[in-house]
Amino acid sequence: MKTFVYSMFAVAVALLSSCKEGSDTPSSSNKYAHPEKRDLAVLLASLPMGAEQVCEVYDAVSASSSNGYDEEYMMKDLLGSPGSGVGDGPTARTRAASRYGTPLRDLISACLASRGLPSTRSGASEVEAYLDGLSQSDLQIYWPYSEDWDGSSMPVITFDPGYGAESNYGYVISGDGDGYKVVDSLYIDENVARERPVWVINSNDDSSFLPLELCLRSGGFAPATRSSSVEEGGTLYMKDFVMHRNYDTWFAGASEFYVRMGTVNNFHALSESELKQYRPEVTDFVVVVRRKMLGKVVPFDAVLVTGFSEQLDKLPFMITEDDGGTQTSWKCSAAVKVKSKTYGFDIDIPYRTGDDIVWRGQLAASWFASDAEVRGNFGDVSITFALE
Repeated sequence: MKTFVYSMFAVAVALLSSCKEGSDTPSSSNKYAHPEKRDLAVLLASLPMGAEQVCEVYDAVSASSSNGYDEEYMMKDLLGSPGSGVGDGPTARTRAASRYGTPLRDLISACLASRGLPSTRSGASEVEAYLDGLSQSDLQIYWPYSEDWDGSSMPVITFDPGYGAESNYGYVISGDGDGYKVVDSLYIDENVARERPVWVINSNDDSSFLPLELCLRSGGFAPATRSSSVEEGGTLYMKDFVMHRNYDTWFAGASEFYVRMGTVNNFHALSESELKQYRPEVTDFVVVVRRKMLGKVVPFDAVLVTGFSEQLDKLPFMITEDDGGTQTSWKCSAAVKVKSKTYGFDIDIPYRTGDDIVWRGQLAASWFASDAEVRGNFGDVSITFALE
C-alpha cells in the first residue's frame, strides 16, 4: 500500500504542477465533457486555496445538512451559486453567492485557462466544456464530520474509488497563502476523516429527494393525498428515528431511508356499502441520517396517519435504504373493521429494485393505541411512534 501511495503521489505532483507552471494537459473532449472523480480531486488540490474558499465549502455543506441532506456541495451549485447548499431556495442562494470575493469557481476557471487547452470540434474551449460537464454532472464535494472543523485547518482531498472500498489516498495541501503546495500523500479512511478535515469527491444521490426537514419547515408533514374531510380520532406521528448501522461505505456518505406506511385516513365507515367512499393512501417521506448520527436519536414529528380510528386493524409498513434500480412495488393490504368484520384495502407501496429492505410487514393498529408512545425495532433502525 505504501509503494502504491508514493507512486500515486508522484503522479499527483506532476499533474498538480500543470496549473502552477501553465503547462499543457493532453486534450480529450470526452474527458472534459465527462469529468472523473479522481481528475476533479487532482484539480481541486492544485488550486491556491485559502481560508475563504474552505469557508465557502463549509457554508455550503452546512446549508445542505440543515436542509436535511448530507454534508455536500454539488458542482452545479459551486459553479452556479457559490456557497449554496442542496435544498436552498432562491433567496438563500443569492445571499450565499454575495459573501465571497474569490469563490472556488474563479480559481478553477483560472487554473484551467492557464493550461492553454485547445478548442473542441464545436468551437468551444475545453475549459468551457469541462465547466459545463462539471455543472451537469452529479459530482460534489462531500465533507464528512464537517461540524467538527476547527475553522482553520486545510483539507485533505480524496475521491470515492468505488467497488465498496473503505480507504484511498488523499492529497494533503498547505494554506500558507503563497499558492498551493502539496506536502504529502496520505492514506485515508473514516478514522482519518474523524480527526481532520477531508473532502471526498463523490456522486450525489439524494438531491432529488425531499427530506423530512424541508417538509416540516414548510408547516408540518402530512400525506400528499390527505382527505379534505373533517378529521376524527387522533394523529399518528413518527416521533424519532435511530439508525444502528451505516448502510453505505463512508465514501458514499449518509444513509437515505424511505419510510412508507399504507393506511386509510379518517376512516369511520358504519356499513359495508360505505367502504366504497374510502381509498387507501401511502405516507411516503425520506429520512437522511448522517454518519455521525449512528446510534443517536434523531427527533422528528412526521405525520403517518390522520384521523386515526379504532376501526383500523392492520397497517402495512416498510423502511428501505435507497440504492437505486428500477421502480417496483410491494403489493400488500391495509385492514379495517366494520361491525366486527375485517375488510382489506389493496395497496402498492413503491420502492426500487436496488434498495436495501430494512423492514416490511404489518403493524397492528392496537399496538399504536396501547400507549401514548410506543417504540419498536425494525431491522437495524428503531422508531418511536406517538398517538395524539
